[in-house]
Amino acid sequence: MLLSMIAPLLLAAAQGPQPSSPDDDPPTPAEVEELAFDRDRYERMTVPVTIAGRGPYRFMVDTGSQATVVTPRIVEDLALQPDGQALVVGMGSSALVSTLTLDGLEFANRRLDNLRTPLLLDSHIGADGILGLDSLQDLRVLMDFREDRILVADARDLGGNSGYEIVVRARRKLGQMIITDARIGNIRVNVLIDTGTQRSFGNRALRERLRTSEHGTEIMTDVHGSAIENELRLARRLSIGGITLARLPIGFADSPTFAALGLENQPALVLGIGDLRAFRRVAIDFNQRRILFDLPGR
Repeated sequence: MLLSMIAPLLLAAAQGPQPSSPDDDPPTPAEVEELAFDRDRYERMTVPVTIAGRGPYRFMVDTGSQATVVTPRIVEDLALQPDGQALVVGMGSSALVSTLTLDGLEFANRRLDNLRTPLLLDSHIGADGILGLDSLQDLRVLMDFREDRILVADARDLGGNSGYEIVVRARRKLGQMIITDARIGNIRVNVLIDTGTQRSFGNRALRERLRTSEHGTEIMTDVHGSAIENELRLARRLSIGGITLARLPIGFADSPTFAALGLENQPALVLGIGDLRAFRRVAIDFNQRRILFDLPGR
């Protein structure tokens, strides 16, 4: 079965620790310490998931992906067979990929069955799989930058709204939570928070109205392994519901992701998790359609 735009905002994440080859030189003590830190951080920035009682597997939480995704490791481990195909739209490319039907996916005290999941390479997504929007509805995603970890659960289990200074309403479109009360200078902009990408990027409509000069380029890689060269510009102020992010670098490239959401003609920005580290905590509540911000101290 062909599912177009099944994952319009899937982006490659930074890869977790990779197994070493027998031919690799033994790591030095400093490298061992760094690898231990990377492994620990990888564990805290992913969510343990079981499938049909097997696992746990480490899944990246991606609020920019419409679909939950699996990798060949899980397919081989569970002896699964592809049963269809889907068109997966990444940041810079589209590709027809195999899909599988998952039953018994469990996390955050819930079980999901009959999930149609694309199959992508773990080297491109940096984890055993991705928890997409089809698995996150009615839950809260909490990014705790003090503890450098990400959590998924009911809002009540994550402490409710206590400790958050700013609560912003969002509207839902194709599962995405879109903040409409945001501005860059006098430009009204739609903002999406994407936990699956580190850097922020905008669409052509925003670039045409942003009156700043180019500040260089950067290379990003999407879920198909395609490299995209982004033109970097600096936004002096991004204001969201009474809070401000200053001197925000934004990458711009021709991408099909905004068209998939019907935002190609409106200024729009995907806010990456790396730029959210200015806050202590950020929570995305899909049930209440709210984004909550815990402001940093002085």
